[in-house]
Amino acid sequence: LGDTRGDEHRREDFSGRWLLLVFTGTWADGLLERSLQLQRQAEAINQSGLAVLAVTFQPLEVARTFAEESGWPWPLLIDEERSLYRSLEIQRGSSWAVLGPRSWWGYLKLLVCHRRLRPPAGDAFQLGGDVLIDPDGNVPLQHVHRTPLDWARVEDLLDTVRA
Repeated sequence: LGDTRGDEHRREDFSGRWLLLVFTGTWADGLLERSLQLQRQAEAINQSGLAVLAVTFQPLEVARTFAEESGWPWPLLIDEERSLYRSLEIQRGSSWAVLGPRSWWGYLKLLVCHRRLRPPAGDAFQLGGDVLIDPDGNVPLQHVHRTPLDWARVEDLLDTVRA
């Protein structure tokens, strides 16, 4: 897949390394919050040797704008056809998953932390996920989001890499 910088990435490029694929849902505050969580842990992530790639279904210009505005430090891959999403079973959410009380509770917590909420862009029902791939190509951790704000803890990802 190509990224927002025009570079192509293949699984083979990361052979022998740990790789975290961060699948994005819609471009709303949940993704921005996830970006901030990962960026706060960037030093530990880089020290662990973990390569990070985000994957989005959004068009190139939308993804490029997000990467620039958020300061996303790692490659952001474009998968408009959602082929990688489907191959790893990162599905769209139900109305209950996306609009239900768990989501509202998560957004309320963001508001309490003085986060500015914005409307979603694109497919608001596409959920994200975190897929951790070990140096041998195995998947020791695959967390498919149940709601737009349901992520694997960064500490859990790093613990798996360090184990």
